[in-house]
Amino acid sequence: MKRLLRAIVFALLAAAPLAARAEVSPELTNGIAAARADYERARKALDKLDWSAAISALESAARHDPQDAEFQNLLGFAHRNKGDMDAAFRHYFRALELNPSHKGAHEYIGRAYLMVDQPGKAREHLRLLEKACWEVCRERDLLKRAIEEYPWPSEPRLSSRGY
Repeated sequence: MKRLLRAIVFALLAAAPLAARAEVSPELTNGIAAARADYERARKALDKLDWSAAISALESAARHDPQDAEFQNLLGFAHRNKGDMDAAFRHYFRALELNPSHKGAHEYIGRAYLMVDQPGKAREHLRLLEKACWEVCRERDLLKRAIEEYPWPSEPRLSSRGY
């Protein structure tokens, strides 16, 4: 029995280097390189607040790598800043579908909910960030501040007579 176990372990160890040497397909390598180049173009456009150029570059990046949640999150950000809230929400939902714990997507969708006067939904995403963040968490802090600054309806005021 020991001989059989040793033979199995030896076979597994011998096969490991073969798996490590498996080549990545050229299509995958080229797609990743293209997505990276598109992402760099998008970052430059975002820095210039050129939402249309950023959207174009990010859509191309997302075609090359459709499973990247960050591309979807940034597409939502660019659409939100361009004023297309339907597209923004569509991309935020997709980012969170790909990565339910994506902190940036939770922050940005929370901000989008504030823009469409749905602060309750923004608070839901803040609660999710509070659960996900243990210590320093920029996304949680920024969404919390945005919620605090949201123009909540005033509480009913008492008249000067006390009623």
